[in-house]
Amino acid sequence: MRQIFLGLLLPFSLTSTLSSSQGPEYHFQSDLNHNLASTSVVEPFYTTATRLVQQQMYLIARLEIALTEPDPNRMRSVRGQLTIQTKSVEGFLQRQYSSPKTLCTPRADSLINLSALPVQLTESQAQIYCSLYASSQELLKLAPVIDRLLSRRGELALVRQLPLVSGERQFEIVLPLAPVQRPNLGKPATPFSTREPDLTSSPLPIVGRGTKTAIANYQPPMQPAIAPLEEALTTLKAAKKLLKAAQVAFSRETQFIDSQETAATLDRFAYDIDPQEPQTYAKFLELSNTGIFRVLPDSAYRRQPNTLQNRLQASVSGRYPFPSLGETKAGFTPSLALQVVGDNFDLVHSGIDYGFMVDVGNLPLETLDGSLQAVASPMREFFLNYQPPQQLEALQVDRRRFLTGKDQNWQQSQVILAGAKAELNHTYIVRSLQFQLPEIIVSGQPISQQNSRSRAQLGQLQSSDLILAFRPVRRRSDGSYTILWRVLNQLPAPPIEDLENYVPD
Repeated sequence: MRQIFLGLLLPFSLTSTLSSSQGPEYHFQSDLNHNLASTSVVEPFYTTATRLVQQQMYLIARLEIALTEPDPNRMRSVRGQLTIQTKSVEGFLQRQYSSPKTLCTPRADSLINLSALPVQLTESQAQIYCSLYASSQELLKLAPVIDRLLSRRGELALVRQLPLVSGERQFEIVLPLAPVQRPNLGKPATPFSTREPDLTSSPLPIVGRGTKTAIANYQPPMQPAIAPLEEALTTLKAAKKLLKAAQVAFSRETQFIDSQETAATLDRFAYDIDPQEPQTYAKFLELSNTGIFRVLPDSAYRRQPNTLQNRLQASVSGRYPFPSLGETKAGFTPSLALQVVGDNFDLVHSGIDYGFMVDVGNLPLETLDGSLQAVASPMREFFLNYQPPQQLEALQVDRRRFLTGKDQNWQQSQVILAGAKAELNHTYIVRSLQFQLPEIIVSGQPISQQNSRSRAQLGQLQSSDLILAFRPVRRRSDGSYTILWRVLNQLPAPPIEDLENYVPD
């Protein structure tokens, strides 16, 4: 049984985005040496063809990533890999039959000109031969496209001159021995903006007035927006289709690695729940208003400073959004925005959203209901009776109280916060208040008295007030938790009565 045993496509880190990995999947230099050596020692047809098809599959996957990555080093590396792969395929084809253009004449039903089929090739071998040839010719069309795109990537990061493959000595006056510098495109290129501070937390925004920032007048750099060229995507699609025809011609025992499936599996392993977890808790998930979710460390949602990221690509929060807690209404959907910060569970506060939580110990979720009878008083009364202010300024004051624990006058002996220490098999009660402010309030743009449509937006506030509970049932080595959650009570949507006071004149 012929099987290929190749490494995984993408190096992977559980705390970084998948697309930022830089290591090559296999060493092109060693492959080149192997292919050059095979000119003297001819390998069996299927051994070489299997390796070349797999390498071409890897190359197509790298090209797809490079088209949307802002790092020029990734673009430079695939450009060189394309040249090496093309030469390797050409050498293999020439050793089998000297005129691929004659044999591989596209027809309505086949890529093969059967009248020109040489005696040394079977029909299935000719199918592999011509499919590999046609796919390689398609990929070769991308060479000028990559060269053009590389010049644009050079506007984002430093493109250094590469030393020789074997390395070159960098002579220095101070050091008696000159160090040898070797090319390394596996590392990201240095962005031109390299003085970005590492701000792990952003200041809490306050609607209606300005707030202090960690660095005065600092504006974070705008990340590039890179959309892949349609012509390049069309070429890659055609090359993949031709390569599929080559794979079909191999025997069933020959196994190929689908790098895109591997990458998707690794991504789910890093950020999503395990496939068997919903089955483990299937009985609980049969209850209404329940769900299962993986709570990630806050670092999973942050971009590392002084690195480039295509802002058009889906982030971790885009690929694995927070669970929805209700129906979408006018574009607004309440969600369980929860993350791990240090040793604590913390609610994510966007806009003017806020909430508070408390650890009620080892209390099964099934015993809880909307009346919170299983929760000791006076905590139960506070969760049920807390009334959010109906004025925007007062509402934001309460928000800061739950975040900081200061100036709390809830007539409780316990300080109630927006977070709590993370403990396995403990149950947490959460009161979550979420708001979708009208666009004219968020943008701060003035409206005229005559513009009745814009003024009508003031009455389009969307909000929700929910009491829910969650319970962590598993902790992973990366600090993430699998939690079960359940909505216990949906309270009336809180209004804000003075929004018109925050429209600029």
